[in-house]
Amino acid sequence: MLRLTVSGPPGSGTSTLVGKLCEDRGWSSVNGGDIFREQASNRGLSVAEFSALCKQDLDVDRSLDDILKQVMNDPDGSEVVESRLCGWWAEELGLSCLRVWVSVSEEERASRIQNREGGDYRTCLEISRQRQSDDMERYLKLYGIDLDDMSPYNLVVDADELDADGVFGVVSAALG
Repeated sequence: MLRLTVSGPPGSGTSTLVGKLCEDRGWSSVNGGDIFREQASNRGLSVAEFSALCKQDLDVDRSLDDILKQVMNDPDGSEVVESRLCGWWAEELGLSCLRVWVSVSEEERASRIQNREGGDYRTCLEISRQRQSDDMERYLKLYGIDLDDMSPYNLVVDADELDADGVFGVVSAALG
């Protein structure tokens, strides 16, 4: 049964947080990115090809979110779901769970992405900004969702000054 959704922009540390929580509590998780990769594979497409298809055909993108909603609604499913919009879906579906958004500045995200993937800081910053802009435009067009609207989340963690253990501590305390 779903207990927690974790959302945030790329580089915010959501995957690290989910890993720590699942290890600590013995929970399982589903990552929206894994569903994306699985659907790409099912269609015989690379991730890049499938991403291009999703941008061309918004119904494909919607179908991925429908799969995620089904996973979230499964009473025998994972305790944790991680994706950009899972907090919105949990609210829409009336699921009683903690809905977390991990907030991190553009600069901090770029630094974290650079540390994780390498490359030039300025390039990481520009790629991060462009991805965020593209996502904001797509979610607004698809669902009327403004990623700057935190209303579906009952916990927003400002992670700029927190390390992974600090963010884990805040969320773990909120879970009780």
